[in-house]
Amino acid sequence: MLKLSYCLHRLPSMTREEFQDYWRGTHAPLVAAAAPHLGIHRYVQSHTVDHPLAAATAASRGIPSGDGEDYDGIAELWIEEAAPGRDPTPEAQRHAALLAEDEANFIDFTRSRMIMAREHVVAEGEESREK
Repeated sequence: MLKLSYCLHRLPSMTREEFQDYWRGTHAPLVAAAAPHLGIHRYVQSHTVDHPLAAATAASRGIPSGDGEDYDGIAELWIEEAAPGRDPTPEAQRHAALLAEDEANFIDFTRSRMIMAREHVVAEGEESREK
């Protein structure tokens, strides 16, 4: 299983609220419909919120933060690792193209980043806490 983390910046013409509304209301249903065709097992949207803790944590590390600096959200997708040489079905290709086309309606590709990774869980839930 691979995990794709897609760190998103909105188009300059959108407010953060417009971006997040579109992402949640328009794009999310497209991902849900595409999931079985693209081997997506889980899809999570993390919407950036302005919070004093975020600003303080970033400042303590010298990381720029604030509107325009922060990513507007992070999409996380857990996907099947395709076998080498396996061709995607025409239906999978259609859904992938539809998602990419819709992303152009709200994502600034030039400022966004993707990371493909394998997850290594270090702590999870109550079991991981010292008693």
